[in-house]
Amino acid sequence: MRHNAFSDQIRLSRRFAGRFITSVIALAVATAAGCTSIDYQKLTTGEISGSLFVMWVGEGNNSGDGSFLFVPDPHDPLIFHRADPAAPGSTIKPGLMYTDGGSIPKIAQVFKGLSPWGYAPAYMIHDWNFIAHHCIVDGSTEKRFDQVRGIGFDDSAAILGEAIKALIATRQVAPNDVAPTAITAAV
Repeated sequence: MRHNAFSDQIRLSRRFAGRFITSVIALAVATAAGCTSIDYQKLTTGEISGSLFVMWVGEGNNSGDGSFLFVPDPHDPLIFHRADPAAPGSTIKPGLMYTDGGSIPKIAQVFKGLSPWGYAPAYMIHDWNFIAHHCIVDGSTEKRFDQVRGIGFDDSAAILGEAIKALIATRQVAPNDVAPTAITAAV
């Protein structure tokens, strides 16, 4: 009897320690990212549909888990719709691109919810915003980038958070008290 109570105490202590450490990391990420105006809890929930296909093309670096090529499925493309159809980036359909998944530092990947592939569809939407933005800045007038042409820095963080909320709402991923807030703040 005593052994079981002791084991239960150890399990509870480990769970508390894990949540505490995750909270400290989230706070550090949010602080390092500066005072962001994006409050994950106040974001609306978007809608994600379609499939996600990535092909490994090379070894990773210090943040992601390898270099991959996102390949849109012509019959079931990944599409994100924001709740507000008038918001910048109201509909985003990522194109062919290189990605490393979520750029989560290796040290943070040990914590629940902070995997570079845990919110993969949301990360693909975010990566497309980033890549398209750089193409637009470089002077591209391609129509495929029009969907993200008006997206600002805060919008990109909000879109990532809204996409994560969509994954949670559709039960594609489990709810997490810390990771979505930390990820959105780190953007």
